[in-house]
Amino acid sequence: MVGLNALVNPVVRLAWALRLPIPGDALLETTGRRTGKRRHTPICDGLDGDVFWLVAVDGRADWVRDLDADPHVRVKVSRGRWRTGTARVLPDDDPVARRRTIGETNLARRLCVTTAALSDNDPVTVRIDLDVT
Repeated sequence: MVGLNALVNPVVRLAWALRLPIPGDALLETTGRRTGKRRHTPICDGLDGDVFWLVAVDGRADWVRDLDADPHVRVKVSRGRWRTGTARVLPDDDPVARRRTIGETNLARRLCVTTAALSDNDPVTVRIDLDVT
């Protein structure tokens, strides 16, 4: 059901553009490996102190491959500011268990990770170590 992202992501992007982000959602900014342009990808809010956890529904997605070329990213959560950090793909981490951990903090996160899981196609965990400000 990869088509679910094609329906949900434009709505989430519009909500961010209107400054009305959906609770439980966040934005990830990566740099395109070929173009060098900034790319914004809707993700679930996995903020945990100075670490941001996320599960990519498709470990081969373009934005995941962009991390190999440039792991420097920014993340933004609802009503928050952009935070910079360094991302690492963790192929040995259990994405199903990671989703449970992300979703246990509140209902909005749980809804986000549960909905995202419907589109799973070789999911992979990403850890972002945020710069301390």
